[in-house]
Amino acid sequence: MLPHIEKFRRRVTEIEAALSDPATFDNQQRAQEMSKEYARLKELVAGGDNFFKTQAQLVENRALLQSEPPESEIAQLAREEIVRLEAEGKKFTQQIQFGLVPPNPTDSRNTIVEIRAGAGGSESALFAADLYRMFTRYAETRKWRVEPLDSNPSDLGGFKEIIFEVTGTDVFKRLKYESGVHRVQRVPATEAQGRIHTSTATVAVLPEAEEVDVEIKPDEIEINVCRASGKGGQGVNTTDSAVQIIHKPTGMIVRCADQRSQQKNRIQALTVLRSRLLDRKIAEENAKYAAHRKDQVGTGERSEKIRTYNFPQNRVTDHRIEITLYNLANFIDGDLDPLIEPLMTHDLEERLKALNG
Repeated sequence: MLPHIEKFRRRVTEIEAALSDPATFDNQQRAQEMSKEYARLKELVAGGDNFFKTQAQLVENRALLQSEPPESEIAQLAREEIVRLEAEGKKFTQQIQFGLVPPNPTDSRNTIVEIRAGAGGSESALFAADLYRMFTRYAETRKWRVEPLDSNPSDLGGFKEIIFEVTGTDVFKRLKYESGVHRVQRVPATEAQGRIHTSTATVAVLPEAEEVDVEIKPDEIEINVCRASGKGGQGVNTTDSAVQIIHKPTGMIVRCADQRSQQKNRIQALTVLRSRLLDRKIAEENAKYAAHRKDQVGTGERSEKIRTYNFPQNRVTDHRIEITLYNLANFIDGDLDPLIEPLMTHDLEERLKALNG
């Protein structure tokens, strides 16, 4: 551990010197990146110091255990302290090991989430609405902001499609594992004979792209404006505010209609288009290394079934890490961390294995 901690410590000193130089802030983006790196490395150095402190205390307690009669009160206290210190040492070791994995540059990005009804007709549209509510509630617990971009409601109150933006700290870092096919097993409200139906919805989680990530040339897009669809009487529907953008090289079509302002819908549509193009670019890069990434969490394919929500059994199962929770009611109400945390840990462990060859 020591060489790694000392490397982190040297880098902290370098960043401190850079951040004390006013010229660093001439490039605001670079200054922000350095500030984030500084905070991350400071935490790792603190974890390293705690690790070495824990190891020293372990040596002392093991020596004390050897010097005392096995049944004495002091020996019992030493054994209890050793168990506690070993657990702490393992936690600090994992923290440092994970610090060796270069952070994904998109993890801190805001995120575009697209939910679409899949197999199952009207029930899949209702499930899509449930997933939207689930992500919205989760965002509330993490103090993120959710802004709808476009939606296509179904007749029974569900969504054939809904696209929204989530902004906040580490949004993509936590939500990226939600991409894929979500399957629900339950008795639909429209089912008269109480039979359990299986329906699906697909979720795409895209890191918000910046202009430097993806270049969109003016002659590559066709922009059309139209009146937003929906029930009459709403201000959003009384002007030609909806914007549709066609990206000619790929055939991608993006539509944004949830804002009253045509200009804002245009900006958001371009944001969604950039994010989809960035996601496509990342997918192409990942495909080149597919053989080396076969043990990673999921494949990122939209067709991959990642999770099952079984309402009769109050069960949610993540098929990538084979974890089942029997608290579906809480999970669908936005308590996602009991699955997101293990997914993050598993992903980091696999990336660390790949790093170590």
